[in-house]
Amino acid sequence: QLQLVESGGGLVQPGGSLRLSCSVSGASGFPLDYHGIGWFRQAPGKEREGVSCINTSDGNTYYADSVRGRFTISRDNAKNTVYLQMNSLKPNDTAIYYCAAGILCILSDVAMEYWGKGTLVTVSS
Repeated sequence: QLQLVESGGGLVQPGGSLRLSCSVSGASGFPLDYHGIGWFRQAPGKEREGVSCINTSDGNTYYADSVRGRFTISRDNAKNTVYLQMNSLKPNDTAIYYCAAGILCILSDVAMEYWGKGTLVTVSS
């Protein structure tokens, strides 16, 4: 059983930056069977969408077109933590951001088995 806890959300002005953290626990190191740690988001009135994913075994990263070039996902194996650095934030990035773990690194809800409770990011002037 994995536990994922997000942190780092908050209010930021357009053009600003935030770094989200996802702490993974419940296994020794990053869980061997769950190679995909991803970030998803859900904006008010919209469906949840995949934002980015990192394969914790080989380090490959994946991004949604809407965030590529602005967001960067990374991992710290020693801390069992995955980060999402978000730059050049826009009002339509406003959403609850969720961390999730799955066997494969796919930006799809159905590919993820464990979820955190989310952290709110609000981009507004």
